[in-house]
Amino acid sequence: MPRPTAAQLAYGSATVVISTVAMLLLSRTSSGLGVAVIVSAALALGLLVALTVPTPAAMRAARRARDARAARTDRVEMNEAQIPAAPEHSLHG
Repeated sequence: MPRPTAAQLAYGSATVVISTVAMLLLSRTSSGLGVAVIVSAALALGLLVALTVPTPAAMRAARRARDARAARTDRVEMNEAQIPAAPEHSLHG
């Protein structure tokens, strides 16, 4: 498994801290079990955010794939434009 980037660590950590504070303030819990549930939910959310932040290599690969799809689409449209139209024949002549 590759090492997380600085951006992934920063986003994950910020998510954990902000979501923990927000959930504790909104729930107004004071029991140990309630705090433990909120902290574990915030850690899971932070992990999810950290893993979904795109890495620079993944962003480059996605950009290359998108550009390749656009180039293929342009070529298909150009080829269709070069096909001559069929002559129109009237059946009721």
